Amino acid sequence: MLELSQVSKTYTNGVHALRGISLRIDRGLFGLLGPNGAGKSTLMRTIATLQEPDSGSITLGGASIFADPTAHRRQLGYLPQDFGVYPGISALDLLDHLALLKGLTDRHTRREQVDALLAKMNLWEHRSRAVSGFSGGMRQRFGIAQALLGDPQLLIVDEPTAGLDPAERSRFYNVLSDVGEQVVVILSTHIVEDVRQLCTRMAIVAHGRVICEGVPDELVRELDDRVWTRTIDKHAPPALDHAQLLSQTLHSGSTRLRLLADRAPDPRCVAAAPTLDDVYFRATGNAATGNAATGNAATGE
Repeated sequence: MLELSQVSKTYTNGVHALRGISLRIDRGLFGLLGPNGAGKSTLMRTIATLQEPDSGSITLGGASIFADPTAHRRQLGYLPQDFGVYPGISALDLLDHLALLKGLTDRHTRREQVDALLAKMNLWEHRSRAVSGFSGGMRQRFGIAQALLGDPQLLIVDEPTAGLDPAERSRFYNVLSDVGEQVVVILSTHIVEDVRQLCTRMAIVAHGRVICEGVPDELVRELDDRVWTRTIDKHAPPALDHAQLLSQTLHSGSTRLRLLADRAPDPRCVAAAPTLDDVYFRATGNAATGNAATGNAATGE
């Protein structure tokens, strides 16, 4: 288990990146959702011991990760959002090189693990191809392979599906789901669908704080009978009392609103089934316009 207790971090420029983060994360896939600037990257760097918090503690298996950062990193696998590769180097040779850098010095043991990971990630048939020529999905699968070198107990995955087409995203979901059966996996993302598809538990972070935490389906059920939709003229937004604007999207030239309220904000509103997107926008206080957050959730504005 990974446990964070009251973890805080303030940078020298005065930015309060983390404000008393506390989480308990068991084996499996844990989703960490939040808008850009929420503090997710700072939290991931801290868990990876790339920086220390100003206060608070982080333990893995009951031991402080800062007592021996080198030992902690041997238990850690990390897939960043973007990672570079040497041009012209085959998947087999590059993974073998990365395994050596990670401390797998026995040649026979190293080759067994490299071969097994290439097969596990469905890359064995492509082992002689240069990773620099892989598709986005294949490169991400290679990224998971390198992150799993050394049999880590903790895997951090940062925005793994950004830029993937639907088919590649689906294959990647299957890979991560399989990995999550064996180790603690933290999936840091701003894509709500990733969390809905993969994670048994999640937390939403904003302004350096945990805003809400729980099981995705249970968080959605908390909004039962409280989400409403209404289609309006995009040039004439109504004043809607006692409602929080969750999102607004264009539909056939009109604007479709999703609203949160204990009762219908006006007679023309229609009840809607809540989604994890609704949970996210309620928690962060950002109304979504299309796929982007507007940052303004004020009712009727």
